Amino acid sequence: MGTRIPVSIHGNLVADPELSYGESGIAHAKLRVAVNQRFQATDGTWRDGIPVFHNVSAFRALAENAAASLKKGDPVTVTGDLEFRSYEKDGAQHEARRIVAEIVGPDLRFGTTSYERSPKAIPTVTMGNQGHVHTEPGVTSGSGWVPTMPTGVPSVGGTSANGLQM
Repeated sequence: MGTRIPVSIHGNLVADPELSYGESGIAHAKLRVAVNQRFQATDGTWRDGIPVFHNVSAFRALAENAAASLKKGDPVTVTGDLEFRSYEKDGAQHEARRIVAEIVGPDLRFGTTSYERSPKAIPTVTMGNQGHVHTEPGVTSGSGWVPTMPTGVPSVGGTSANGLQM
């Protein structure tokens, strides 16, 4: 396990996100973010500093949503873990860094947006007469959490053994 360095950056996309799918079918979006510090000069005027470019990788639903929602020039905020790797090219050792994103979103200091929740199929849970869990596929739920109960757990007084109301 490598060292995890949590980071948050705020900048602008320098290109549209590049969405691809790996052999296992997992979505991967590559983003390139320019972070530019602003400072006030001695004469009172504001100036841009030298931009720092960051490679960002997002995976799964975050990758698909980022690719569908963001475009070149958009101000974004990225939170994730800084990752370092080394590789050899033409006989020389090189190092690369990227941010593996946990959160990517538009920076609302500079504009507005509307939010649309992605549908996610969540099975509903019902109890059979023998205490077995049965699910109904294709039912969507916004919470992302489905209560489950181990099979064979008795229910007493309308409350399950784990404290859930029945």
